[in-house]
This record gives sequence, C-alpha cells and structure tokens, in this order.
Amino acid sequence: MSNQLSSLQILKSLSDATSELVKKLAPSVVNVNSRMTRGTGVVLTADGHIVTCNHVLGRSADVRIGQGEKSLQAKLVGSDPYSDLALLKAEEGHFEPAEFGDSDKLNTGQFVLALANPFNRQPTATTGIITNVGATLRGWRGTAMENVIATDARLNPGFSGGPLIDVSGKVIGLNTAYVWSRGIAIPANRVKNITDRLMTGGKLRRAYLGIVSDTVLIPQEIATQAGVNQDSGVMVFQVEQGAPAKKAGLTMGDVIVKFNEKPVTTFYDLPGLLNEDIIGKKTTLTILREERLVQLTITPAVAESEEDD
Repeated sequence: MSNQLSSLQILKSLSDATSELVKKLAPSVVNVNSRMTRGTGVVLTADGHIVTCNHVLGRSADVRIGQGEKSLQAKLVGSDPYSDLALLKAEEGHFEPAEFGDSDKLNTGQFVLALANPFNRQPTATTGIITNVGATLRGWRGTAMENVIATDARLNPGFSGGPLIDVSGKVIGLNTAYVWSRGIAIPANRVKNITDRLMTGGKLRRAYLGIVSDTVLIPQEIATQAGVNQDSGVMVFQVEQGAPAKKAGLTMGDVIVKFNEKPVTTFYDLPGLLNEDIIGKKTTLTILREERLVQLTITPAVAESEEDD
C-alpha cells in the first residue's frame, strides 16, 4: 500500500510540476495571426518584441498578435528566412518576457515541454525528451537547418514559433517543424543572437556564389580515379555573368565536392556554408572537372538583395 501511495505521490508531483511550468510561461506565449496562417510567438521584451518563425508570416504584411482578450497589430522588424526566424513588434501594450536558457548545455534525454497558442486561448502543451542536440534537417523548405534540437514531443499545427522549455521553465529553443516523427527546434542561443541583431537594426547577410546547381551522384569509378571520398556532390548548371563563381573560373558541368575545406555532398550543404563570415574573403573551392580534382579560389560576395542601401 505504501509503495502504491509513493507512486501516486510521484505521479502527482510530476503532474503538478508540469502544470506549473505551463502556467509560468503562459504570459510570455502569444498567438501570431498573419491572416494566412496561425502560429505562436515568444515575448522577448516588455515593450512588445516577439519572436516567431518566418514561415508563420508567409507573405502577409498584416500581422496581429493575441493573448486572451488582447489583440494587437504588430509590425515586422526583421527576419532571417534561412534560420526561419522573424522579429515582430507589437504597436502597444505591456508584456511579460520569457527567460531564456543556455542551449549550448543541453543533453540528450533531457525532459522538455513544447508550448503553443495558435487560437489565442490558454497555451497548449506536449512533452517529450531531447533525442538529438545537434540534428541536421535537410531539404526542408528548400534549405538545410544545421545543429537544431530534435525531440520526440509531438508538434501539432500552430506550434511553430512556440517555445521549447526545460524543467526550470527557461526557453531552450523555438519550435519550427515536425518531421519524421520528431519535433525540431531552433536553439535558444541562436534565436537570441539573431533577434538581438535585428532588434538593434543590424542586418543579417548571406554570401552568394552566383550559380544554379543541384545534387548529383558521382560514379564509383570516377570517385576512385579522382581520389574523391564521397559518392555525391553539387553540379553547376549555370554561372551568372560577373558573379564570384564566374570570376573564379567555375563552369557548367563542374561538380563541387568541397567548400572552404568542408565536404559538399548535397545542394543543401551550400546554404549553411555561405555565411557572412566568408563574404569578401578568398575561399578554397574543390571541384571535380573531367574526372580530376581541381582547386579554385573564390571570393563570395554579399547577396545583392541584402546589400546596404
């Protein structure tokens, strides 16, 4: 009998603790309504800065955020489509910011809660554990997301932009997708780094090469002859006039196998490698050309749509 009571007490304690975590975060979780889709947002500042997923907004310029009876117009401060993050600012109102944790200290097996508020009611929640602290999501929305958090917490429609929290109620990630029976979240440290820059007027820049390309398989005999230790790469189908790729000597039919000494096996590897740190810097590009390896020097430029006005 005592063992049964002890088990019930443990279950009740766990249940109460989970409920308290949801209540604690509820004031910092808002509904995001872009008229086309519904999602969730997390409050960053008391004056109404809110982070959500970029794909929640779509192409809508009319965005409202809600929290119970509160429904306010919000403007887009800035976004980073590659990271799937967008920063909003409510036009008025006072909010309760969420507390962020250190996502660099996460461990596989750690208990987590995923929260959402897609219908402007009380937050909903699902639970699970972290299954991978450094997952890579390839081919999702035309790009690749590296070093994201994977959990077995089920994310229903509307969970995008909602917080992933730890047992202390700190935000450790921003939920962005549910694929392959796994919840995917953007690490909190990345969320804070990007939104801090957007909040202060900083611009997030991406490097570009100026090519049209796609993944191709490399036949085993060619890979062996050329000394390539991979069975796929990225073939160049078109090179823009005047682009960094053209200046570097890249031509149609070349197969990129390494960029900045890092393997390139699929089209989705390139976006993650084209960060702003390499803009204007000479970088090594290893290609397979006519069954032999060739090294080129390329200087990536800033994407034209992101250049300063």
